[in-house]
Amino acid sequence: MKAKITIHDEIKTIDLSKPLDISIVLKDSEDNPLAWYLAAPSIEPVSQDDWVGKVSEGASVNFNTIFFNPHAHGTHTECVGHISKEFHSVNEALKTYFFTAEVISVTPIKKGDDLVIASEEIKKKLADKKPEAVVIRTLPNPLDKKTKHYSHSNWPYLSEETAFFLRNIGVKHLLIDQPSVDKEKDDGKLAAHKAFWNYPAKPRYDCTITEFIYVPNTVDDGAYLLNLQMAPFENDASPSRPVLYRLL
Repeated sequence: MKAKITIHDEIKTIDLSKPLDISIVLKDSEDNPLAWYLAAPSIEPVSQDDWVGKVSEGASVNFNTIFFNPHAHGTHTECVGHISKEFHSVNEALKTYFFTAEVISVTPIKKGDDLVIASEEIKKKLADKKPEAVVIRTLPNPLDKKTKHYSHSNWPYLSEETAFFLRNIGVKHLLIDQPSVDKEKDDGKLAAHKAFWNYPAKPRYDCTITEFIYVPNTVDDGAYLLNLQMAPFENDASPSRPVLYRLL
C-alpha cells in the first residue's frame, strides 16, 4: 500500500507495506541490551496461591508481569522531564507522531579515552538540511549492538556543540543508537541533554530524545518519514518503536 504525502510543498510517496523498524526488542534474557548497571529485564507469569498465569501450567490465559527500566533495557523516548526538577511526562511532550527525518552515519572521533560525535561531522552529513528528526547511526555498526551490555563501556556520545547545533537548526527529535546522548560517566553534567532541550534557560518541552535504537546496515543514509510511537506512560521516558519509511 502506497500513500502520497506533502513535505515542504513537494509531493512524496511512501510504501506503507515496507516499514523499517529501528527499535530493539525487549526480552527476558541476558541477550537483552543492558546499561546503567542493571540486570536483565524479567517477564514472568503472575503467581497467586496455587494459580500460575501460564497456559502450559493449567491456566486459561498467559498473564505476565514485566519488570524493566526504559532507560536501561531498550529503545525508549524521553523528554526534558528526564533532567528537570519538575515532573514532565513524555506522554504530554509527544502529541504528533510523523516527522521528516534524516538518517546519518557518523564515525565518532577519538578524544583521549573517549569517542565523540563532533559537530563538524554532523554539519557535513546534514549539509543545509533541517529535518524535524535526526537519526544517528554510529560506525562501526555491528549487530551485537542489539545485545551488548554497555555498563562501564564508555560508549560514544554527542559533544555539547553537536547538541547545540541540532537544536539551533530546529531539530525537535533526536535518535541515537547508544544508551545515552551523553557520556556514561560525566559527573552528572548531562551536557548534550541540556543543550538539546535548552535546559534550564528555556526548556523545549515538545522535543524528545530517543536512545538505544538500532539502524540496520540495509537502511541507507538519507531522507525518510519517521513514525515515532511509544507506550502512553506518565513518566519522563517510555519504551518506544520508531519506524522509518523511505521517501519515493
